[in-house]
Amino acid sequence: MKGLIFVTIGALLLSLVADRRRTWAGIGFGARMLMKILPALVFMVAAVGLLLSALNPRVLESLFGGAGPVPFLAGLAVGAVALIPGFIAFPLAGVLRAHGVSTAVLAAFVTSLLMVGVVTLPLEIRFFGRKAALWRNLLSLAAAAAVALVMAVVLQ
Repeated sequence: MKGLIFVTIGALLLSLVADRRRTWAGIGFGARMLMKILPALVFMVAAVGLLLSALNPRVLESLFGGAGPVPFLAGLAVGAVALIPGFIAFPLAGVLRAHGVSTAVLAAFVTSLLMVGVVTLPLEIRFFGRKAALWRNLLSLAAAAAVALVMAVVLQ
């Protein structure tokens, strides 16, 4: 992270040397964009906090336990709604696996978690338009289901 900060500061300084006026104009433009999306970002962070507090491993175990289409669809749905970073999702999947959750359900949960964004949908609609955002999420959900089914077959 520190390296990224240093690279960003270096790039900013180079830009200031190259054209001070355009650099400050770009910084102002970025600040105005941030202020426009800040309410949506705050809402997303609050929603993520609530979801993370509700989604502990025991709750997920009860949702994903067993085999068949119901736990598989529950994995897809919970993954699509939850907004959990990958570095938390993969260890969580390991815990769930240790408690007997099937490979197909875990694959459905993790792939939809990483590919579908129901919580971020309002922000996507704002930037990409309703049609593009909905299509991206629907196609991502279908792809997540397909990936999960393939993973279930390959890893069984």
